[in-house]
Amino acid sequence: MKAITSSPWVNKLAVITGASSGIGAAAARKLAQQGLKVVLVARRRHRLEEVAAQITQAGGQAVVIPADLTLDADRQRVFDQINHEHGSVDVLINNAGLGWYGYFTDMTWQTALEMLQVNISATVQFTLLFLKKMHERGTGHIINIGSVSGSLPSQGVAVYGATKSFLDNFTTALYRELTGTRLHVSVVRAGPVRTEFCEHAALQHNGMHVPTENTGVTAELVARRIWGLLHHPRRVIYVPQWLAITPLVETCFGWLIDRIGPLLLVRQKKQTARTNRSTSKKAALQQKYIENLKS
Repeated sequence: MKAITSSPWVNKLAVITGASSGIGAAAARKLAQQGLKVVLVARRRHRLEEVAAQITQAGGQAVVIPADLTLDADRQRVFDQINHEHGSVDVLINNAGLGWYGYFTDMTWQTALEMLQVNISATVQFTLLFLKKMHERGTGHIINIGSVSGSLPSQGVAVYGATKSFLDNFTTALYRELTGTRLHVSVVRAGPVRTEFCEHAALQHNGMHVPTENTGVTAELVARRIWGLLHHPRRVIYVPQWLAITPLVETCFGWLIDRIGPLLLVRQKKQTARTNRSTSKKAALQQKYIENLKS
């Protein structure tokens, strides 16, 4: 696919974290299609290289920088490398995020810490580093990938939802600070998205299967909305749009969620236990079958 050469975004530079899959990968492909050069940042090098290969085969430009975003030093290294090798950044998409679903008391501190480091610390550090450079040039756009759970506290995602609530507050404050400048900051409040995110959350220690797993919109739809934000900057958008009602849900029906929510979490824990037992039994039968073949 060829980019529209008349677009003001052609040959601009976009940095996308968490670009090895899901929303990050979709956003990278979309922006590259429109003529931007994209810098892909995530932990899994091989997945980043796969996304970069897709982009270059389609005629776009992509650079891969593997990094562990739980580490301050790795984040600084990414910024220094981009600043040294590519210069000014026009777009920063803070997409990298970790999730976990289940009772807060079942969560390990290591899981909680890594979630805070990626969902909050990485976003704040990258924003601080890149926004200062954007200030010097007087232009730039930062897009934080949030969630409707940031304004709708829900059982099972106590820490994750709190990190997204932080992003809402952080983005709104920056948006107001930057009013009157050519700098923009936005938050994308997404609902369920069909990505690997829920699967990874369930694989965390003591994690449960997320009820919305395999439901929701596509990552490509979110990527299209991100592209739209670059043309028409706003403080917040919802994907899908009808989720703009979610802040009212907590205000008007929080009392009902207080009663129903715990029951849903109990049911989900039982469902996860049944799934795990079934998976363990299947794995045991497969192992026994293999052993029989060898004997």
